[in-house]
Amino acid sequence: MFTLAEPPLFTRLRPARRVLIAGAGGGFDVYAGLPLAFALHAQGKEVHLANLAFSDLNRLDLDDWIAPDVARVRPGSAGDEGYFPERTLARWLETRRWPPVVHAFPRVGAGPLRAAYEALVARLAVDAVVLVDGGTDILLRGDESGLGTPEEDMASLAAVAALEGVDRLVVSLGFGTDAFHGVCHAHVLENLAALDRDGGYLGALSIPSASPEAAAYLDAVAHANRATPDRPSIVQGQIAAALRGEFGDVHGSSRTAGSELFVNPLMGVYFAADLVTLAAGVGYLGELAGTSTAVDVALVIEAHRDRAGRRPWRAIPH
Repeated sequence: MFTLAEPPLFTRLRPARRVLIAGAGGGFDVYAGLPLAFALHAQGKEVHLANLAFSDLNRLDLDDWIAPDVARVRPGSAGDEGYFPERTLARWLETRRWPPVVHAFPRVGAGPLRAAYEALVARLAVDAVVLVDGGTDILLRGDESGLGTPEEDMASLAAVAALEGVDRLVVSLGFGTDAFHGVCHAHVLENLAALDRDGGYLGALSIPSASPEAAAYLDAVAHANRATPDRPSIVQGQIAAALRGEFGDVHGSSRTAGSELFVNPLMGVYFAADLVTLAAGVGYLGELAGTSTAVDVALVIEAHRDRAGRRPWRAIPH
């Protein structure tokens, strides 16, 4: 039973002893799960981190691969010096005396990704998997006017939806950041309302800017920006700015030059959902089960977009 005194996200995770927090959309998505990871760790839970990687994992040593399509990235793992978010995070974790391991999945289709998740879940013996999205792509059903960059998020959603024997949740952090990629956030709110009607919405939860979780997250993002000066995360940069109390057209890097941003407190809010209920609302998710490659995933989404109606763009009226 949910009550006002405890966020539903934490009510759902209360029985779990070991939790896997995994970035769904690649890049720096796993960083959006750090505040939740710190909070769960403070409750005495064992927390593991993973990410769908845009990094070149082919340079890893054979010993880093613990199963097909899942690698264990550590501070000394071989890889690109200019862009390797998983190793960058592992190095930061080492400075915080956390286990310096971030598991990484290559960009594959939902079929092999499901097998990789099954192998990792069994190896770590986790009770719950939380997919985290930096932004809101994972909350989109496929009939919106714009989908942002959904391929990796939807492959992850399909893979984890097919798991058995573990609790499965989704959290989205960074409401509004996907406007940069054409997402209509009125549609995001409409989808959350539909999730609520279906019993799958687990509410919204602000990360207090004065909390230790926010302080650690800001330190991790700053560390990542220093380690990846040519490709800092647009999404994490906006979330970090929001948690510092900044507002409006705030640019953290030259990557957003020429666009108008709207940094605001909603970017520091987790929107949580039951993963199975969320997955049931995605019109093409069943078709992703047989995909083997990232290209296959993109083709399924494109075909669905061609045949499905689209909701017209609408502005949030306030």
